[in-house]
Amino acid sequence: MEKGTLDDRLSNLPDDILLAILDRLDVRDAARASVFSRRWRQLPAMLSRLQIDVRDFLNRQDRTCYAKEAARSNATIAEVTKSLLLRRELTGNTIYRLCITFFLREKDHISIGCAVDRAMVTQKVEIVEFDVLTETRYMLFDEEHLVRYGRQFTAFFDACPDAFGGLTRLRLEYLRFGELDIANILVTCKRLKHLRLFRCDSGDCTMLQVEHAQLCELAIVDCCWERVELISLPKLTWLIFERWVSSQDPLSLGHVPLLEAVRFINVGLSGHEAVKLSKFLGDTSVRDRLGFESEKIWVQPERPTKGLASVFHKLRSVTLTEIPEECDLMWTLFILEASPNLKELCLTVWTHACKMVTDKEERRELGYSEEKGVEWDEPSDFQHHNLVTLTIFGFQALVAVHYVRRVMKVAMNLHDVFLYRRMLCPKCKASPPFYPCTELEGQLWKKWITNGMDTLATIHFPSCKAMGAAYPAKLQFP
Repeated sequence: MEKGTLDDRLSNLPDDILLAILDRLDVRDAARASVFSRRWRQLPAMLSRLQIDVRDFLNRQDRTCYAKEAARSNATIAEVTKSLLLRRELTGNTIYRLCITFFLREKDHISIGCAVDRAMVTQKVEIVEFDVLTETRYMLFDEEHLVRYGRQFTAFFDACPDAFGGLTRLRLEYLRFGELDIANILVTCKRLKHLRLFRCDSGDCTMLQVEHAQLCELAIVDCCWERVELISLPKLTWLIFERWVSSQDPLSLGHVPLLEAVRFINVGLSGHEAVKLSKFLGDTSVRDRLGFESEKIWVQPERPTKGLASVFHKLRSVTLTEIPEECDLMWTLFILEASPNLKELCLTVWTHACKMVTDKEERRELGYSEEKGVEWDEPSDFQHHNLVTLTIFGFQALVAVHYVRRVMKVAMNLHDVFLYRRMLCPKCKASPPFYPCTELEGQLWKKWITNGMDTLATIHFPSCKAMGAAYPAKLQFP
């Protein structure tokens, strides 16, 4: 088929089909497509989904002049945003999703905000997302950088009230806020549904209080607030809280009646007191993911009490990640004992050396603990009637066989036990512990594990070469 004929056939397609094609491209590629013909030239201004990302315009091969490259790309993003939104005013088409990723740099971010500000007033925009980057992520940063970027963001926020008033998702990084800045943001962003704060704070020994009527997802990662209080978030369903600084009670859950999934990850240091999940969770979650990053176990096992039962009775699925390989796993049974409705329990056992601080002197100076396990008196008799699936990534025979047998003994209706080899990292290339490599070896291990037991549970070794299977999708977290 000749090129001219093909071009004609494409151009003769209805607008909705051509727009459906362009909606799947980023803005830069969609703009390139507009040079095909006069017909195509008008289409970018009619797109219902605009995803404008400064990182698509960066020259990733040249890091030697990154500041210059970032400035050029950010200026390009500002011009693209203004041009597209101005042209759309003539079409009257609804923007279903407008997502812009840009740097806080010079006055480009103000230009971007003002263009969105105007669009919010003159057009119908349903979903608006800002992903605000700083160049701090590409350099060694100090408090001066945090303060400077915090002031720039505050000026940006004050200059574009309509844009922020229509925001539905906001991601921020490397900012130091004033005492009332977060509260002002939450008051102004009335439509906000998703908020992510990465390495943000308000100075030493300060507290973050969050109250919002529409917020559904909240992520607070590597932030330095002494304590986070979720006062009233009636629509919150997902909470991510990773790497806190407080040695005790870092999080308080207030009115969060719809919270259904949480992810708590921390590096337990010597100065951190063990956290009692009964206080951490409140009467909230049905799906938990707790991470330990191959360091000290920061969870304090608890005996079932009336108060603990009221907290854990909603739990349906629990995932524990990066438990140090030298730790006894028996302490995790307290979750099983306290959660009568638990259906899935998943453990990842992994001492991930290339992510850890390994120098002994440096570990001592930073407060890392050499005692990583946790003491717990295992109950002699309890039964669980709802656990259906046990999954272990990083199965090690000498450590895990006794644990698997114990779970199989107490879980009366256990259906499947999935035992995977250790996850492999291309950087550290650590040798995995012994694991059955063939189906025959797998059968021998199954007989050893179930020897003398009366159980209907089926043991799977999905990482065997003869039994290759994908990891279960239930490990995924929103």
